[in-house]
Amino acid sequence: MANFRLPPKSRIDARAGKSYPAPAGASRVRTFRIYRYDPASGQNPRIDSYALDMANCGAMVLDALLKIKNEVDPTLSLRRSCREGICGSCAMNINGVNTLACTQSCAELGNGDVRIYPLPHLPVVKDLVADLSTFYAQYAAVKPWLQTRSAPPPDRERLQSKADQEKIDRPAACILCACCSTACPSYWWNGERYLGPAALLAAYRWIVDSRDEATGERLDELNDPFRLYRCHTIMNCTEACPKDLNPARAIAEIKRLMLERQH
Repeated sequence: MANFRLPPKSRIDARAGKSYPAPAGASRVRTFRIYRYDPASGQNPRIDSYALDMANCGAMVLDALLKIKNEVDPTLSLRRSCREGICGSCAMNINGVNTLACTQSCAELGNGDVRIYPLPHLPVVKDLVADLSTFYAQYAAVKPWLQTRSAPPPDRERLQSKADQEKIDRPAACILCACCSTACPSYWWNGERYLGPAALLAAYRWIVDSRDEATGERLDELNDPFRLYRCHTIMNCTEACPKDLNPARAIAEIKRLMLERQH
């Protein structure tokens, strides 16, 4: 059942935020308002403001965050790795939109303050680091690997046609950043039971793989009022995906396959 009460210590303390001024002589000042929270401190979250000189900063939001951490406030916590939009580590909510900090240009955010929060509706480990334990468990639940019963060919790999490969090409490009799932209201209210767009996109990728021999079992495991059918085609997932994938279409295709089995 949906819980509409805020967790303890989750309300932002508007009076506790700290401000860090721009360096003397800054020519292109921009302020980054960043969510700060350390559960171990026992204090409520706050919003800290950092004024940076963009004349001495890289173009992407991740560049600004790393400049803050390296030169202004080393206590800021965030995840990052590849800086190429491949690993999904730096997924966060920027100006109200779930996206990757490494591919989000500061210039594309207009001229006002940049507001940065962790991915929504997840427990916060610290600052911009969200707890993805449940998200990864849901991904594992769809058994995202090839399942076969027949023996592999003795002299080659399991091959598939170009047309069959194209069916899985886009779904397989998911980087598990969680932008789609954490943008989904159905996932917010039923996150413990609804698998969410990312996990269902992964399930679809294996359901339509011509080499996989467990299609029936995969569909059986998804045939549940919550695991699959809590999707109400809101489409936030497709809108939020930084890789331009379409989880909503994949979920609709799974539902279509379910109907075909019944008739």
